Amino acid sequence: MPISETIPSNPHLAFVECEISAGASAGAGGGSGQAHTQGRREVVVSGRRVKTIDVHAHCIVPEAAQLINHPLEAPGLLWSNVSDRLAQMDQTGVDVQALSINPYWYRAERDAVAELIRVQNEALVEFCASQPDRFVAFATAALQYPDLAAEQVEHAVKALGFRGVGVGGSVAGEDLANPKFHPFWAKCEALGVLVFMHPLGTRELEPSGRLAGNGLLTNTIGNPLETTIALSHLIFEGTLDRFPGLKICAAHGGGFLPSYANRSDAVITTFPDRVGPLPKKKPTEYIRGGQLYFDSIMFTGEAMRHLIAEAGIDHVVLGTDYPFPWNTVPVDHILSIPGLSDEDRIKILGETAAKLLGIEG
Repeated sequence: MPISETIPSNPHLAFVECEISAGASAGAGGGSGQAHTQGRREVVVSGRRVKTIDVHAHCIVPEAAQLINHPLEAPGLLWSNVSDRLAQMDQTGVDVQALSINPYWYRAERDAVAELIRVQNEALVEFCASQPDRFVAFATAALQYPDLAAEQVEHAVKALGFRGVGVGGSVAGEDLANPKFHPFWAKCEALGVLVFMHPLGTRELEPSGRLAGNGLLTNTIGNPLETTIALSHLIFEGTLDRFPGLKICAAHGGGFLPSYANRSDAVITTFPDRVGPLPKKKPTEYIRGGQLYFDSIMFTGEAMRHLIAEAGIDHVVLGTDYPFPWNTVPVDHILSIPGLSDEDRIKILGETAAKLLGIEG
């Protein structure tokens, strides 16, 4: 029986639907390739079977969303049949998805959001337990109440077994570097969990209409812009210095920051009196220095090559943005990057994420 037929539908979890992409091609270079076993693509690099891990895969828990009357992200495109998701993973060569939920609850009242997070995290645990070799999840937390968020993360990790926590790029208009969020960051550092940061868009620009018009600019440039802003504040406001053990994975290749971070270095010497208290290191050193990780949702081999050059090979991990088909063949995207060694490809495809999330090989 195909593996996708062995997993029952889960009534507590819904996924946004997308078309299954066309068959993926074999990987390029260095003996990289693929094998197919019972309909499941297995990625092989230099004769080694690689466990591929997608750190950027979306879902939503309908029962939790209903508690605050939140619409289910994309009405009419939701489904709860896990076999469809597994079929997509099998075809594209993704072994494990790390599920996350874009925070829609940052403006909810304390009692309501406390229940929402409880329902949401317990549903994620139940779902991942049904197929532990294919799914892990990032816990959710109510960052608008930092003390509550810290308690929720501790419970999620110690009692529920989560391997990380998801956050937005801002919290109801407040930057993550605001000192009010220090209790949350301190707890994440103490627990050693990976924080997956996914932007919610630069909503402060929307009333002005600057992102209106054609091109879906609220997403196309708004999402990576918010990540750029969030990371820049965490650097310049000293958050990363205060919590040196933090591990943050930024979606969409870290937005625009890795591509232009040298300007952040230059502002320190160009306008030293206007920067404020200086960070302990140059901004580029934080990108390369061990606290920040970046997913692979880039669009060309050259863009990936540059991200790797700026961040270091040990800080780039596979991301798909499932179910949104920004990269329709994300595994092949990694396999085809020119100039990478097989060891480099293995790190991006899953080895680094496995270490960060405590996933056994």
